[in-house]
Amino acid sequence: MTRRRRRAPAALMALAVCAGCSAPAPVPGRDAAPGWIYQLQGYPDGRLDSLARAPQQLVVVDLARDAGAGYFDRAEIAAVRASGKTVLAYFEIGSIEDFRPEYPPLRRDAADLIGNRWEDWPDEYFVRYWDERWWQRVVAPRVDRALAAGFDGVYLDTPLAYEELDPAHADGRDRRDLARAMADLVVRISRRAKQREPGFLVVPQNSPELRTQPGYTEAIDGIGVEELFFEATDRRCAADYCAENLGHTRALRDAGKFVLAVDYAARPGNVRAACQHYRSERFVGYVGPRDLDRIGTTCP
Repeated sequence: MTRRRRRAPAALMALAVCAGCSAPAPVPGRDAAPGWIYQLQGYPDGRLDSLARAPQQLVVVDLARDAGAGYFDRAEIAAVRASGKTVLAYFEIGSIEDFRPEYPPLRRDAADLIGNRWEDWPDEYFVRYWDERWWQRVVAPRVDRALAAGFDGVYLDTPLAYEELDPAHADGRDRRDLARAMADLVVRISRRAKQREPGFLVVPQNSPELRTQPGYTEAIDGIGVEELFFEATDRRCAADYCAENLGHTRALRDAGKFVLAVDYAARPGNVRAACQHYRSERFVGYVGPRDLDRIGTTCP
């Protein structure tokens, strides 16, 4: 399938440039305003028209309009891209929700792939993401579907599975082994996608510490990070891991990767504070509802 080369939007890459960093690759111009939108459900009438009309330059949407088998098609994604936007397809690589179409057949004949339930999201389970069956039955088809639908890239959630998978489901692997396996999965996704579309963007969400794994930083184009400054909802992020995440995120920024930051806040003072943090850190910021079911605030 012939498709034009795509690279990260110029404004995103400009935010990632710093003294001493390697220069980002040339990028095509984009007419949309800086900022991004993160919406995974609640699309009016199952359509992306409201996102196409929004001024922001990048949007992340679910691979499927209904989080099931109602996938967005090439014409729908092209309509959003025609407004000057870069469009990334969201899906999970370290867990599976029980409402996804892949879940019933996995539960039926590959139940050993499915691990412990995620306490924060009771309809979701961590998986043995290093197993070749997970790649063949879930991850590779999702990557291929995103390519076929004309997305500019993928937004990969749940790399944090390497920390959350119960040891009983880890086949004897310790956390170091699990981190290595997750990094290998992201590298494999990047290799598959970029062999077919060299400008295809690979953007994992969270777990910025994986940058220390060999090949990981080179495989990704940017990173999405939740709750760097405010946890859901309107709670200032003050735990030790908040500072650790910020340090690793800064290192990725300084390596030339764009940063899509999202915080879950509603109080005007907290929204303003988050936006100020984004400006000072040179992150592309977005403040929205935790349910990600409507357009939130994109910082100026």
